[in-house]
Amino acid sequence: MATKNTIDRHRCFCCDKGVAFGNNVSHANNKTRRTWKPNLQTVRVVRADKTIKVSVCTRCLAAGKVQRAPRGVAAV
Repeated sequence: MATKNTIDRHRCFCCDKGVAFGNNVSHANNKTRRTWKPNLQTVRVVRADKTIKVSVCTRCLAAGKVQRAPRGVAAV
């Protein structure tokens, strides 16, 4: 996990994946700007004996790169 103090809005807590930019290209080859946002999910994570909420992309969740906090247990 990356060590950071601030949390970005559209950025994965684990792999630092963020927004990608590019163009929509129509059949007539017209180009308009667009963005691709990562599929972020808010999860409770155990970090330094504390439970915090962070945004993690689904690829990191499926790969098990973060340790989720157990449900029903208060933060220590």
